[in-house]
Amino acid sequence: MKTLFITRHAKSSWEHPVSSDLERPIIENGIRKTKKIIKFLLQKKINIDYIMCSHATRAIETAHLLSDGLNYPKSNIDINPNIYKSDEEGLLNEVLALPNTKNNVIIIGHNPALTQFANNFLHPKIDFLPTSAMVSISFETETWETIMSSTQKVNFIAFPKKLK
Repeated sequence: MKTLFITRHAKSSWEHPVSSDLERPIIENGIRKTKKIIKFLLQKKINIDYIMCSHATRAIETAHLLSDGLNYPKSNIDINPNIYKSDEEGLLNEVLALPNTKNNVIIIGHNPALTQFANNFLHPKIDFLPTSAMVSISFETETWETIMSSTQKVNFIAFPKKLK
């Protein structure tokens, strides 16, 4: 069984003085919402064995929050520049290439590609994956390469503003 946790980075600031979009940091509201997701995951007793994120500052900071909250070593976070520029097909290719030794994987990225990617597995589809939101899908397979042809189950769609 493989489980994917499709996660949008925490809310970031457009007003922060940085030289590029890649450098935008998360803001306090983003931290608070990500902590709600962490609490939700802990209540569900979810264990993560791989975190992969974009190389944008806001994605890395989100990955660090999740790793701290879920007791995952920050040094094991896979910072993947391909996620930043990928469309939904590119994200799928990154997931299909995941090591088969990893079963519970968080991927942290950006819209619109992340929403489009998540919608490959959702019925009904969502209009928009908000910041810090997470979609979890399980696949009845032993290899990431075969997730698209395996039986799939949506475990949850967690929007921070709907969590207590």
